Amino acid sequence: MSERYSTPKFRLRVVFGPGEMIGPGKAELLENISRTGSIAAAGREMGMSYKRAWQLVETMNDMFREPVVLSTRGGASGGGATLTETGQQVLAAYRSFETEARSAAGGQIARLQGMLRRRGNAK
Repeated sequence: MSERYSTPKFRLRVVFGPGEMIGPGKAELLENISRTGSIAAAGREMGMSYKRAWQLVETMNDMFREPVVLSTRGGASGGGATLTETGQQVLAAYRSFETEARSAAGGQIARLQGMLRRRGNAK
């Protein structure tokens, strides 16, 4: 009896230049910021430190002509963060590209998966 393989993970990263890229982690961070209204909460949901989440937001804000996230300082009234229109467009473009690439690569991924060595108690 052969062990079945799980569905392969498809991870797409677009590299624009040194230190300038967007991939599944930054896209998830943007989605979480949009949903939670907080950079800290978005990072926590991903097991990411507050500092790291802020660094990624700053990197993305510096990468694009317009900021992708706007934030307000915390304090007694609390802070917050929102995706800008540019941020929404960046996220939508990345997710669309990811969907199209996954669809286009499906046959080749299946081909590669078919060539994998059997694991477990296969005879």
